[in-house]
Amino acid sequence: MLSDVRVLDLTDERGQFAGAILARLGADVIAVEPPGGTSSRRLRPFAGGRPDIERSLWHWAYNGGKKSVVVDSSTDAGRAAVARLAADADIVLDSGALAVDLAVLRRSCPHLVTVIIHGLGAGGPHADWHTTDLTVWAASGAMHTTGDADRAPVRPSAPQSWLNASADAAGAALVALAEREVSGLGQHVDIAAQVSSMQATQSAVLAHAVGATPNRRMGAKTDYGAMSFRVLWPAKDGWVCAGIQFGVSLGAFTHRLMSWMCEEGFCDEATRDKDWVTYGMALEDGTEPVAEYERVQACLERFTASKTKGELLEGALYRKLLMAPVFTVGEVLENPHLAARGFWDELEVDGRRVRTPGALFRSDRPLPAPLGRAPRLGEHQDLLTTLSQERRATGAPAAPTEPGPARALGGLKVLDLGWAVAGPWSTRVLADHGATVVKIDSSRVIDAARTVGPFVADQPGVDNSVIYNNGAAGKLSLGLDITNPVGRQVLLDLVSWADVLTENFTPGVMARHGLSDAELHELNPGLIVVHSSMMGQSGPMSIFAGVGTMGAAIAGFYNLTGWADRPPAPLNAYTDYITPRIALAGLLAALHQRRRTGQSRAIDVCHAEVACHFLAPALWNCALNGVEPSRMGNDDDNVSPHGVYPTRGEDQWVALACED
Repeated sequence: MLSDVRVLDLTDERGQFAGAILARLGADVIAVEPPGGTSSRRLRPFAGGRPDIERSLWHWAYNGGKKSVVVDSSTDAGRAAVARLAADADIVLDSGALAVDLAVLRRSCPHLVTVIIHGLGAGGPHADWHTTDLTVWAASGAMHTTGDADRAPVRPSAPQSWLNASADAAGAALVALAEREVSGLGQHVDIAAQVSSMQATQSAVLAHAVGATPNRRMGAKTDYGAMSFRVLWPAKDGWVCAGIQFGVSLGAFTHRLMSWMCEEGFCDEATRDKDWVTYGMALEDGTEPVAEYERVQACLERFTASKTKGELLEGALYRKLLMAPVFTVGEVLENPHLAARGFWDELEVDGRRVRTPGALFRSDRPLPAPLGRAPRLGEHQDLLTTLSQERRATGAPAAPTEPGPARALGGLKVLDLGWAVAGPWSTRVLADHGATVVKIDSSRVIDAARTVGPFVADQPGVDNSVIYNNGAAGKLSLGLDITNPVGRQVLLDLVSWADVLTENFTPGVMARHGLSDAELHELNPGLIVVHSSMMGQSGPMSIFAGVGTMGAAIAGFYNLTGWADRPPAPLNAYTDYITPRIALAGLLAALHQRRRTGQSRAIDVCHAEVACHFLAPALWNCALNGVEPSRMGNDDDNVSPHGVYPTRGEDQWVALACED
């Protein structure tokens, strides 16, 4: 999709995932490294446990398929070499690892899209602060809401802040590239990893601003008034993620769960037959005592403890329940569903074939071949001379005679059939940059995001959810009943109107409504379709219905967050916040290809597969070295001291990391 795009990657571990995303979308990515190699080459773990700049698994995970040149950018000759490379590039990614002035590059090459990834942003009073994964995660607010109430806040044991920033950087670069198609000019993009990581607070970072009670760390449960809602339950061989859910959207799942429990003697018929749709309101007004709710939770605990994770997963698939096993990294590697989807790439390392994360998503049109291994240091040094001889045309159009849209994606038309979080968040970014996004709502089946706090002034209501308002900002809302012939015709008119359609229903729902990819493209041959689902549109677990908490559990994040001597500390609905970024990059890359070729495309984004890219070093370590990573509080493989320490005041903490 990006086969005509060249990327100059000046980043270290703080930004290399951005280049990896663009490479997986087909871009030609050239990594510029300092003498001795970029710092990511010295990060643990190493292949076979042998420290070597050519054996860092972290480096391998995010540099496959790139080319490597070595440049000393502290010298005039080195800066001139970078300038020559930039003249033939479309995008330059930077994280401050090299002494390169992006403003100088853009003055000499106005077509360039330049992207800087910074811990706290390139502007503002803290722009010069040194940052690490730990301090960025702490500064975002994500850490304060994660962990046990009686201990320090905790981060995921697989570092995430720079990966969130890198994913945002890839999407932002493609937004700027789309604008260049109109103006002929590049733009400068400033990514603050702190802001990117705020998504992982599940909008709790906005609670104070809207007069809502801030979230507290509660380990495997969430407090709401006098009640505690648990999300983690014991199994015979580990843990499962589930909940007693209620409301129009989720109450039916709980009824099916209680029916299973009743069949096996873990609850009575009266418990099974409670009105789970209105149960939340009954708890709210006191009709249902909190003690009764606690009794029901105790029934569920006894039930899950009687079965293995595999038995509970099998039952969840058969009965369509919201329940997922807390997988270890090793169990993610051995997941038969991912193998059936052909997700894994294989690389030969030390004479062995090793599974590594594969394509970012599936598609109805060909995707680039597997990226292959990361380059050896300076392996493509000849590019310093051959590229300057090639003088590739960048593809940037001449500056127009008339002004284009006021915003980068002005004129783009989007039909948003998404609900909850994972679907609507990618289209939120499109709306931010000027696209007309029509979100389809329903008063018959309320969007689940409208039922989740924090709420404005702590008052639940369909228009008061901060999560919903955050994801829907800048969009138009249209209520449709597509089972009504008139409503259905309106929807089909919108399909014909749109450039992009996004949805995140359970696979099969669209086809049952006569909206398969073939039927959509018959109505609108140029339509870009983006499907987003927990386990993808195909494979034995494709029917798995779940929300982001279950996605985070089944993808391995829960088992990697918390303390070694305690149960996992759930990391919110984490896959709901990383998946939209990959969906956005794929969507924008598909639009880029359509501008060149006229081809439409349907994209199948699987949350579990996206998560593997955010856990790639841990997966490499398990596959190659046989090391099963687990949660280790705030310890780190590469930095010490590295932790979160109490300061004066109640629940006040400081994150501290010493890199050298």
